[in-house]
Amino acid sequence: MVNAVQDPEAELTPAESRDLRRLAGFMVPASAEYGVPGADDAAIFGDVVRSLGRDRNAVREALAMLRDIAGGDLAGLDEPSAAAAAMTLLGRQGPVIAALGRAVLQCYYRDDRVLRALGREPRPPYPKGHELEQGDWSLLDAVRGRPRMWRDIDSERELT
Repeated sequence: MVNAVQDPEAELTPAESRDLRRLAGFMVPASAEYGVPGADDAAIFGDVVRSLGRDRNAVREALAMLRDIAGGDLAGLDEPSAAAAAMTLLGRQGPVIAALGRAVLQCYYRDDRVLRALGREPRPPYPKGHELEQGDWSLLDAVRGRPRMWRDIDSERELT
């Protein structure tokens, strides 16, 4: 039988799942004031686990880093120790931490309860669309002014 350590595409282990759920709760805690659940809410967390996809290996790596920081399972620590370990991990930079944030936040901000609390209608963007404020188009001038970074296919054909 192949386990999660031998197969990086396998589902999270129970220990990884517990640690990720507790970490998600530190990343986005519930707020009674705003009437929103935390990222450790059962529905949101279930979406996180189902949606890991390309970020699965990076999230696993982040959880291994967390395990080293915590000296074991985050789920087994008392609240102050767990919070300190979580904040130490989340204070780091790099693609692994970015992937962890992406994995949790994308699911959090697509939850209907969170969208309603933000004053957004929980629906797909199409066919109705969403209104966007007009921005400052001059911000694109730096990109427009760059020299070309590609070759035209037509000029390639002329060379042959």
